Amino acid sequence: MKVRKSEPKHHLILTEIAKKSKKYWGYPEEWMKQWDEDLTLTEAYIAAHDVWHIEDENGNLIGFYSFYQEDEAIRLDFLFINPDYIGNGYGKILLNHFFDQAKELAERVILDADPYAEKFYQKFGFETVALKPTTIKGRFLPVMSKII
Repeated sequence: MKVRKSEPKHHLILTEIAKKSKKYWGYPEEWMKQWDEDLTLTEAYIAAHDVWHIEDENGNLIGFYSFYQEDEAIRLDFLFINPDYIGNGYGKILLNHFFDQAKELAERVILDADPYAEKFYQKFGFETVALKPTTIKGRFLPVMSKII
């Protein structure tokens, strides 16, 4: 397994992983359509942000993450694993790689977690500091923070 810096040419496969991973949690199709743009990684996005992916020995992409500087913190913007590989430690590998990158830039990392991922992030020391309303009535995202 290798973690590599993603390039704009990876935008389609990264988008596919993001959408498949989100759908894995059983969200209604109506919500998935509403999130389509949010889950789409463009070539421009990848060129402008730190995007890293993990691949197997054959070069198949398993998952990815992205981040950027936001005020005094680093924001983890995406972290998605292909559903075929969820539960095999790839999220942990990517998150630890992210920490190595982020600690060179700031002392704190923040993210808006999918509610299904909140416990995953808590295992790594993130704390929920707020709930952020979404465009879907009655749905909130945990805003999480960690000092690194």
